[in-house]
Amino acid sequence: MSDVSHGVNAGKTDSGAITPVSVDTGVHFVVGTAPVQATNGKVNEVIMASSYAEAVQALGYSDDWKKYSLCEEIYTAFTLFNSAQVFFVNVLDPKKHKKTVAEKEMDVADNQIELPLEAIAGSVEVTGKTAGEDYEVFYGDTACIVEFLKETTGKANVKYDAVDPTQVTKSDIIGGYSVSTHKTTGLELINSVFPRFTKVPDLILCPNWSHDPEVAAVMSAKAENINGLFEAEAILDVDCTEETGAIYYTEVPEWKKKKNFTKKTEILCFPKVALGDRVFNLSTQLAASISAVDNATAYGDGTPCESASNKGIQADRMVVADGSEVILDVQQANYLNENGVVTALNFYNGFVSWGNYTACYPADTDMTNYFYCINRMFKWVGKTLILTYWNYLDRGIKRRLLDAIVQSVNDWLSSLATDEKIIGGRVELNASENSASQLAAGIVRFHIYMTPPSPLQKMDFVLEYDLSYLEALVAA
Repeated sequence: MSDVSHGVNAGKTDSGAITPVSVDTGVHFVVGTAPVQATNGKVNEVIMASSYAEAVQALGYSDDWKKYSLCEEIYTAFTLFNSAQVFFVNVLDPKKHKKTVAEKEMDVADNQIELPLEAIAGSVEVTGKTAGEDYEVFYGDTACIVEFLKETTGKANVKYDAVDPTQVTKSDIIGGYSVSTHKTTGLELINSVFPRFTKVPDLILCPNWSHDPEVAAVMSAKAENINGLFEAEAILDVDCTEETGAIYYTEVPEWKKKKNFTKKTEILCFPKVALGDRVFNLSTQLAASISAVDNATAYGDGTPCESASNKGIQADRMVVADGSEVILDVQQANYLNENGVVTALNFYNGFVSWGNYTACYPADTDMTNYFYCINRMFKWVGKTLILTYWNYLDRGIKRRLLDAIVQSVNDWLSSLATDEKIIGGRVELNASENSASQLAAGIVRFHIYMTPPSPLQKMDFVLEYDLSYLEALVAA
């Protein structure tokens, strides 16, 4: 049968234009403890939550943040700052971190007995009664409830197992990979976020644990290398206890150096902050503020080009671990900044975070390392380029492809400059950086030049008495 073509046809070819991938910024990865016994929640598995309700449903909630550190992040990120996605890893294992509570006689009120939230429902036993026939056990918002199915008064003897968050150690937080179980735990799980959720965390937190030098070192190591491709920031806290930490601002630099908190991937915070009856690690408030600034239309509008310094946090005072109030004036706060520590300040515009430097300052004088907003901007640009051009790997090295990449990167950098997210930027394909042997081996190097804006740290107004204005009084 002959191939007869009769009519009008239309088709579409690819435009050749390359649109940059939209990359999230201010994404938290948080490792700690949560009351998962109340929700049958996951242990050592990454949980993504986009709201307070979603996080509480998956992890449970308690106001006892010393026991349940992830709850501080849940409250701060979603209630105080309305953050977007947060990735949680709970390391509290009710099967492992538990203790047996001896049998105790307890009062029955309104046909119920109220046990602590720590009680593990499946372990509760009431002497002389059968679970499912005589009573049921469930969790309320703040307690584990034993409810009798028949009218019951007086007292009853109860015994149960309870989770014990004090058994969680820094080894649980750090985690790793087990050869015997083939499971990854703790901070090591950060490498599973992108393969599962196609999101890249860029702020790493471990509330109540980040002051520990070993935990901080692992956080920093993860911040330097996520999936072998991406980078992040580890937000750390100074130990604010009198016994092992620093409680006065002049003690902080010595503690910082002694504990080796000196890396460009670290943002170190001192002291704690409080709001009403709640006490927060400054790291959780700073991380939430950074995310809010990144995504605020008035500032970054989706890019980390603006520092969170001098931007609001949710606090009414600063404190150390024992609750004693800390009051800093501008000079004292600047002293901490000069030593690579971010603090809080209540000077003119309410409580704000105060400081632009990473922990590498003042030893490292490269502004791309010590200004955390510039540091983060370079990482964000790198992440955007990786995800945008990943699909072009393994295509043939041809002039048209190289020109298309150069053109699209320059167009994108120009748009960032137009929006004043960078002062200027360009990409070049330099012959000196692309030898024949490299090209033959499939390696092409694109050299990007860019200048993110530095934070306006200081303004000098020069005041001078001008006699000419006096002369003007009598002239003519």
